[in-house]
This record gives sequence, C-alpha cells and structure tokens, in this order.
Amino acid sequence: MPADWHKTACSLCYLNCGLEVQIEDRSITRVRGDKQHPRSQGYLCQKAQRLTFLGNHDDRLTTPLRRRPDGTHEPIDWDTALSEIADRLTALRDADRAAGRPGSLAYVGGGGQGNHSGGGYGKALLSWMGGTRYFNALSQEKTGDFWVNGRMFGDQTCHTAEGVEECDLLVVLGCNPWLAHGFSNARSALNTIKNDPARKMIVVDPRRTETAQAAELHLALRPGTDAYLLAAMIAMIIERNGQDAEFLAARTEGFAEVAEVLGRVPVDAWIAHAEVERTDVERAVDMILDARAMTVRVELGIQQGRHSTLNSYLEKLLYLVTGNFGRVGTNNLHTWLLPLWGNSRGQRSEITGFEYIGGLLPTNTMAEEILTDHPHRIRALWVESSNPANTYADTARVEEAIRACELSVVVDVAYTETAALADYVLPAAAQHEKWEFTLFDFEWPTNYFQVRRPLFEPLAGTLVEAEIYARLFERLGVLPDAATLAELAETARSDRTNLLRRAGEVMSDHPGLAEIVPVLLYRTLGATLPDGAASIAPLWAGCQRLAGRMTTPLQRALGSDSTGPELGNELFDRILASPSGTPFSRHTHDEVWELVKRERVQLAVPELLEWLDRLDPDTERPDPQYPFSLVSGQRRSHNANQILRPPAWRKTDLDGALRVRSADLASIGADNGDWVAVATRTGRIVVRAEVDESMRPMQLALPHGFGMSVPDGQGGRVVNGPRINLITDAADRDPIAGTPHHKDVPVLLEPATAAERELAERDSLRVREVVAATKG
Repeated sequence: MPADWHKTACSLCYLNCGLEVQIEDRSITRVRGDKQHPRSQGYLCQKAQRLTFLGNHDDRLTTPLRRRPDGTHEPIDWDTALSEIADRLTALRDADRAAGRPGSLAYVGGGGQGNHSGGGYGKALLSWMGGTRYFNALSQEKTGDFWVNGRMFGDQTCHTAEGVEECDLLVVLGCNPWLAHGFSNARSALNTIKNDPARKMIVVDPRRTETAQAAELHLALRPGTDAYLLAAMIAMIIERNGQDAEFLAARTEGFAEVAEVLGRVPVDAWIAHAEVERTDVERAVDMILDARAMTVRVELGIQQGRHSTLNSYLEKLLYLVTGNFGRVGTNNLHTWLLPLWGNSRGQRSEITGFEYIGGLLPTNTMAEEILTDHPHRIRALWVESSNPANTYADTARVEEAIRACELSVVVDVAYTETAALADYVLPAAAQHEKWEFTLFDFEWPTNYFQVRRPLFEPLAGTLVEAEIYARLFERLGVLPDAATLAELAETARSDRTNLLRRAGEVMSDHPGLAEIVPVLLYRTLGATLPDGAASIAPLWAGCQRLAGRMTTPLQRALGSDSTGPELGNELFDRILASPSGTPFSRHTHDEVWELVKRERVQLAVPELLEWLDRLDPDTERPDPQYPFSLVSGQRRSHNANQILRPPAWRKTDLDGALRVRSADLASIGADNGDWVAVATRTGRIVVRAEVDESMRPMQLALPHGFGMSVPDGQGGRVVNGPRINLITDAADRDPIAGTPHHKDVPVLLEPATAAERELAERDSLRVREVVAATKG
C-alpha cells in the first residue's frame, strides 16, 4: 500500500509554496507540489525537493543547556533553566526601573522562514521587559524599502506586490527569480514571458544570470551604480515627456519637485559611470514607454547594494511616474492578515541615532548597542530562531557583543553558533513538529494564508516556543490564577465571540497582562483548539482585526455574508480546516487606493531628493587596495537559510565556492578549483574558486547559508564552507536604514598560503566524510 501524502508548506523562501510529503518514522522521505494549494498549484523547485534533510541532524537540541564558567555547556532540566532565567530577568527589569532607564533586554527573532509562531510570544517578552530594541532578518535586508513606503504611501506596512502573470513588461532589478523566486511559480512565469512575443523582460544586474539569459534586454551595470542608472532612466523618460500626466495629477503630489531634481541629472555621465551602453538604456526606455502594463520586481541586489534606500525610492518612481500602479499587471499594494512589521514614527536609538523602521533597529547596530558605556546600553539578549553570530555583519564583533551581555538566552532547534556563546539554550520543537503558519502573504488582488499541521511529535526534551514562553511567564508571576484561566478557556469554548470582551476585563484587573496577550490566548483559547493547535491561538486575534477593518474583501474571499466577530471566527475556523491554505482577502484593482494611507502618493521625499542631488561618480571609484566587488550572499541552486544545517542536503556546490571569471582568477596565478583568499579591512577567509564566466569582470560571488559548524561524527566539529560575515563590515551600511552593502563588498583577491590551503582542504574532506556517512 502506498504511503499517505501529508500537506505542508516549504520553508526555504518566502513564497512558502504548498507541498505534500511522505514520511517514515521521523523523516520526510518524498516531496511533491500540492496541486490543491490555491496559489502555488503544485509548483515545486529544486530546493524544496531536499526538505528530506530538514530537522533530522546531529545538531538537534534535546535538553536545556547552561554555560559553565569555562564557556562549555552542561545539560539542565526545564524547571531549573526557566526558574534561573526568570530570576535574572526579574532582577534586570527591577534594576532598569530603579535606574529610570529603558528596558535593557533586546530581542533577536520573529521567526525564520516558515517558522513564525514563536515571534509574537518573543515580542511579548520584550514588551513586558520594557524593551524596544528588536532586530531580525528584515532589518538586515528590507527596512530601507519600508521607510520609503512609509514616506510615499503613508505607512511603513504598505508593501508592494507585482503583477507578473498579467504584465506585458517585467523589469527585474538586482535579483534572479530563476533561483531566488520571489513571486509565484517563478520559473514557469519566466518561461511564459520568454515564449510570448507580446511580452518582454528587462534585467538590470551586473551578472549574466539565468533570468538575464531569458530577457529581451540585459543591462549589465557596474556593481554599486544602480541609483545612477535608475535616475538616468527616469530622467530620460521625463525628457521625452513620457510621464503619465493624467495618473500623476489624479493620484500623486510632488512630481514637479522630482522632475526638477531629475532635470539636473547628467544622464550621459551617469550612464557611463554605470558602464552600460547609452543605446541599450534608450532601448530600455522605449520598452517602458511602449508597455501597456509594466511591473517591477526588486530584491536584495538593490536593497543591500550601494545607496540602498535611494534605490528603493527610484525603483518606485520608475513605475509611479509612468503610471504603472494600481492596475492589472502593474505594481500594487497588498493586504495582510498579520503584518510582519509595524509602522514606526521617527523614534531613534539613543546610542547610534538610527531610526526605528517597522519597529526594528538595524542588525548592523546590535553590537554597538551592547559594546558601549552608554547607561542605556543593551545588557541582555534574547535570541529566538536566529543566528546573529553567523548572519550579522562583522562576526568577530557580534561574538564579542554576545559574550559581553549580562544574560544571553537562545531558543532554537539546533546548537547554532549563537547558541554556543549563550548563557542558556532552550531546545524548541522543529518546524514540522508543531503547528505553524506561512505569514509571507504578499499577493494581490487575492491573498492567501496557510497553517501547517505537524508531521511528527516534538522530539523528546523539546517544547514548542509557545509553551516555553508560557512556562516562563508563569515563573515570572504574570499570568492570572488557574481559576481565571479556566474561566477564560470556558468562554473561548462556549462563547468565543465574547472572549475579547472578557479578556479585556481580566487584563484591566491584572497589570502586565496586556503586554502578553499571545500567551494569554495560548493558555485559554489554545486549550479549546483541536489536535493540539494551541500555539496558533494568537492568529484568532488577527482574524478578528481583519474582519473589522477589511470586511468586504474578507467576505468575498470566504463567500460569506457574516460580519464582525462572527466573520473573524469564520475566517479562523476556515484557516484551521484548510490544510492547503485559504484566501483571506479578495479585492478589485481599484480598491488598492483604500490601502494607500495618504490621499495621494507622495512622490517628493526631501531627504532622498537631496541624496540624489549630491550623487557624484568621482567619489565612488573602486578602492585600489580592494579592487574587486564581492556579492556576499549569492543565491544558488542548493543554498538556503540556516534552518537547513546538514551539509548533505546540498546536491551541488558543497564547498560554497567563490564564483569568479577565469581572467580574474588567472590574474592572481590561480586556477579553477584552487583555494584562494578573499580579504577586507575586517578579515580574511579562504575559499575554493570556481570559474563562472557569467560574472562581470572584477566581480566575485560567495553564497549565503554556509559557514556553520557541524558535528564531524568523531566527537569534534567542522565548519562547512565560507563564514562570509568574518569579512563584512557592519559600518559599511545605508545611512538611513543601516542595511549592509552586502552586494558590493570591496575585497582583495589573492592566493592562499600553503598553510591556509592545507587547512581548507582538510576541512573540506572532513565535510565530505560527514556527507558520505549521512547518505550511507
């Protein structure tokens, strides 16, 4: 009899495509696309096929750990761990209040890809501790974009979607959807455009990517010059009077100020600085002006490139000035069930001066917030489902900061590089051992949400994050007594519509409860949910909020005429009962203007127009000491976020090779396959070289998702591939958002020494032995 197929979702990129898997014992054995998934409809990429390696590896944690004085860890029981942590948190909170200082605890987390249910609980702890310093992957990558959205559309939670399926012109800036996806069924969509003579694609990227090979036009600009090229293109559009005057007059304000600044752009000089041909740029402008519906797709190539926030502004000006917004096949805003970030209103860090964007501070500033004598410095660090010791710029400085904390706690499934430095490590259940949800709901005009059911029981000794936090808050003395919790649970079971009202009454009698609503819902509503789904109880509150603020689109999505709390309940129940996911909003295109939080889109952003006005190519020439440009964190066929730790999951590129043109490799006397050194002012790493003629001259690339220390099967540990943040500089960052310039790192390429080659080869062989043992 064939094994049953179980529905779930991918967790390796934010598309979270629907999957079906077969399982045996505690392992996923086969993976296929879920044809019933309402968005991905059976699509499956090459990375998802390797999810058989997710969660089963030798780095899984099965008991809490406490750091000894010598820096090693010893196992302890859950009661001891949570009691000791609660005592230290209470002492820290009391000291903060006595000193009149803001909360000293910082939170790093919010969930990894497809692993989000713990985030609300972790943020509740941060709030209860009086803290505001919150860091996660979004503030490593995206906050410049959020800041621009806030200034242009009126709220930092306004976020754009692309009309890839309906556009007749797709403009791809700084990304490679063939490998990185970013929109639904990316490879199928790209092939459809390529094979349709009525549709075209422009790719702006230094490298001749797989996506660029399928494009009508590829502008292979020099790394770091995106702002110059985009500004020149928009200036040329305005010179030709190609702006959509009717759209601009009806829906925007500030075009005159934008046109004035762009009118001063020395177009030819800036095109020359980008090192592309003027005739190709003119052709791109022709294609844009001829398009019926253009959509622009961007990613980290410009969001972690030079002038990151300015790039995000110019990208939006490109489609707004030409009227490619708010129509079928263009860029639009999208709805949220649970927003991934908030809307900050100008608050700044006392220590670094950086602005909170979306409720977040830049990850690049975390070490500075700790390693300072400022009285309001971070004193304690709570890290959940994150690995800043490996993923934040300037690893050595981040490690120093973690060690300097008075208290550091890691909640994770694996013994990560950050866990190795922490005072306490709390073992969490893995993604497929608990109820989880996808959360990257970026679709328009219909948006979807999926809850993933557990495939396995939690590993013995582990707890789901919700239970970890609930037990912690019990020891902190914050939760009401058992009788009150039981009464709220009964209200949830028999009269869920009135749960919010009754919970509000309880919170008014118990100071501090309002800060930990997710935990309260987990202990009450959660107890009434079927099949152990308690940890997703906070999702119910999101369904109620959506029913109140977006009634008609929700009714359309559900085919319902319910209103108010009953509509919210209906959505929550539908989500629980739909293992392939369900739509939660369905809009008409004209309703996009209901999502814009200003009467008109604000085109003129003074800070960015001033930045644009002072751009000067003469100040941005390559550094002769570090003449190469490194793409730090390239996406490849078999690399992913660090949720996948076992080296055996990689079908290709086991060493995480440096991609480099043959001529550039020959310039240092090296050949394909040699060990070479990549150096910056921050550090030096040794990597295996791999010739790739699709790279631009003087451009190099290293992948993300490597550099992890894994068990070698012989009682030791070995690092798999390049630990690239040993050579990145936290100070090389965007001036507004603090996002790192990871896609244009100035580096020196040189031969490795004999000793470096010997060590690198030894470690590579050890990793291969681990892989062989895993497959054997």
